This record gives sequence, C-alpha cells and structure tokens, in this order.
Amino acid sequence: MTVNNLIFSLNATLPIFLLMVLGYFFNKIHIIDEKSAAWMNKFVFKIALPVLLFEDLAGQDFAGTWDGKFVGFCFFATISSICIISLIGKLFIKNRSEAGEFIQGSYRSSAALLGIAFIHNIYGEASTGMAPLMIIGSVPLYNIFAVIVLTVTAPKSAILGRYTSENNSDENVKKELVKKTIKGILTNPILIGIFCGLLWSLVRVPMPTIMGKVVNNIGDLATPLGLMSMGATFDYKKAVNKLKPAVTASFIKLFLLVAIFMPLAILIGFRDEQIISLLVMLGSATTVSSFIMSKNMGHEGTLSSSIIMITTFGCSFSLTFWLFVLKSFRLI
Repeated sequence: MTVNNLIFSLNATLPIFLLMVLGYFFNKIHIIDEKSAAWMNKFVFKIALPVLLFEDLAGQDFAGTWDGKFVGFCFFATISSICIISLIGKLFIKNRSEAGEFIQGSYRSSAALLGIAFIHNIYGEASTGMAPLMIIGSVPLYNIFAVIVLTVTAPKSAILGRYTSENNSDENVKKELVKKTIKGILTNPILIGIFCGLLWSLVRVPMPTIMGKVVNNIGDLATPLGLMSMGATFDYKKAVNKLKPAVTASFIKLFLLVAIFMPLAILIGFRDEQIISLLVMLGSATTVSSFIMSKNMGHEGTLSSSIIMITTFGCSFSLTFWLFVLKSFRLI
C-alpha cells in the first residue's frame, strides 16, 4: 500500500515539477523569453485558471453532497492557517514584499488540482463529493487573502503606479491600498471563475457538448503554461539567496499545518474521503497560481517559485508519509 501511494504521489507531482524544469530549459535555448513568459502568466491568471476552476465546480451536485460541518471546518482551518503563518512571516521575514510571498506560499495548496485526483485514486471514480466541498471551503479564501496579503506587502511603486513620486505620501498609499485591495478581490479572475462555477452548478443547466469541450481545452492549458512560464523566469542564483525562507515555508506547507489541524479534524469525527480532502487542503504542494498572482501584483516571484518547486517535489514523499500514518490508525 505504501509503495502504491508513493508511486501515485510521484505520478501526480513529478510531471508538474518536470514542466517547470522544461520551462527553464526552453528559456535557456531561447524558445520562451521573458516577454513570452509574461504573456503566458497573464493568460493563465486571467483566462485558463478561472476556466479550470469553473469546470471543476460547474458539474458538481452540491445540493446532494452538501456537508455544512465539513465546509465550516475547511473555512476555520484555512483562516486559522493564514493567521498563524502571517504571524510567523511578520516575526521572521523582514523584507515587506518577501513576507507577502512567504505567507501566500505557506498556505495556498493545489486543492483543485490534486483533491479530486487523490480521492479517485483511493476510493474510486464515484467518490468525489468531498473534494468540491473542500474547494468551496478553501479556494475562495485562498484567493481573497492572497489579494489582501500581496496588495498590503507589494512595493510602493506597485501600489501607486499612477502617482508621481511627489504624491506618494502615506495618506495616498493607504487610500490606494484600500481601493486596490477591494478592486482586486471583486475583479480577481479566479474568484470570478469559482463564483460562475458555483452558480452554474446551482442552476443545474446542462452544459452543451461544444461548450464543454472548449472549456475543457482552455482549462487544460492552465497547468502546463503556468508551470513552464514559472520555470522560464526562475533564477536559481536569486533562489539560493532565499533558500532559508523557502525551506521554512515548505516545511509549514507540507508538515506543520497537517500536524496542527488533522488531529482536530479526527476528534470532530471526519474520516475517509473527508480526511483525504483535508490532507490535500492542508499538506499538498503550493499551487502554481501563487507565483502567477505574485508576478501579476508587482512582486518579484523568486521566493514563490522556489516554494512551489520544493513543495511540488517534496509532497510526493510527505503525502505518502501522511497516508501511511492515517492508514495505520485506520482513519482512511
């Protein structure tokens, strides 16, 4: 069982890691330059990722599988995780912009990407009810708080891009910060994709075959384009200088959050699919959209890409470890 879990985890995560490496290689042989990578980032953030999340949610039967206690726990664990990590980031990361990337990279999981796949692998194709509920309970909060954190910690030049240096007073910064944060939440493409997917699911309108294929094809572009663009802009020299915060964030992402919240989930009575969904939410690799959002909101992105690369490679082994522990205690 342990070997099978390891093989499954490697099959799920190593292709993601290799796509980053491929993007780096394409950059070195001058196929993907900085301009191409910037376009890919923009397309994934504004189109492909929202469409992918819409597709994940639009076909789900939330009325038939709704579990308020489970969704509530996902909300609680997500908000608590962000609060804990924000305190850690504030205490140990001195650079303002780097702190934002550290906080986001430490809590944002590949929930939509891995959740349904993991439950399919363990419980079969018919058992998918908990993963969409976990997505509802975590992914909107991931993105709302990411907008807040990245806006608050963005370089002043990114916050006040349209102001001249003479007008960059503290009052202007605060006003523009509030406006950009609210606008960022309301216009966040990923949140819009989630809202549209939920609305489509609740209305229960059958998706036309042609539309379904187009949506599927666009959604399929999100992961490879996002990962290759990240690999193409990855600077290993800068990454080495940020190794300590990247490793710290990766430890939080893969181990600490699971160790804190999983015992509480077990005490509440969650089991099987619920536990696996929570494991993905708490302990899977940092999502590639954290890098895409960082770059699109004025941050350098090096720390984000480092965290993604470490957690993507590491979660194959950490998830296998957690699955072994949960299986040993007969919780899954």
